[in-house]
Amino acid sequence: MNKVVHFTDFQAIFWDFDGVIMDSNRVREDGFRIVLRGYPDAEVDRLIAYHRINGGLSRYVKFRHFFEFIRGEEICEKGVSDWAERFSEVMKDSLVNPKMLISETMEVIRKYYNSLPMYVVSGSDQEELRYLMEQMGIHIYFKRIHGSPIPKKEWVKLLLEEEKLEPENVILIGDSINDWEAAQTNGLHFYGYNGSEEVMALTTCSLHYQ
Repeated sequence: MNKVVHFTDFQAIFWDFDGVIMDSNRVREDGFRIVLRGYPDAEVDRLIAYHRINGGLSRYVKFRHFFEFIRGEEICEKGVSDWAERFSEVMKDSLVNPKMLISETMEVIRKYYNSLPMYVVSGSDQEELRYLMEQMGIHIYFKRIHGSPIPKKEWVKLLLEEEKLEPENVILIGDSINDWEAAQTNGLHFYGYNGSEEVMALTTCSLHYQ
């Protein structure tokens, strides 16, 4: 049985963004369809399926997967970056919407941010992520905000070192298998929120979310 803990039991909180702080997963799915219009629907559907399973991976990985594994085409780093930039422009237009913020999560963040250091570690593009959060005025709640192209598990490792945090006293809250992997690799507690049954089953402690 998972140990029951409270937010105040931790030294710091690491948050995923999409699906945890913001209800943006459907918009991101639509974004892939928009930028990849002109390609066969069946191929884009396979990318969406991959995206749903690997929500915490960066778009750079997902576009490479689309071209190299789904379409069987070679693509260079610049090509991947160009597709990621097109995707980012669509997201900047679609996601500056405070109504899409998850109220339960924001209530907790606003309650504890003054007393508990909080960090965002996301698979979303870092520049885009910071832009969205600044436009909605929620960047003020977080000590640091990080995203791709650096993988999430690497950001977690760097933050633990640079912020002098003890892994056993930190929790990562996420909704994907990649979030769990980032927590497990670095020795953090993990709490599954808004994820699939498989992800939720990986939760390592029962967290009072209020």
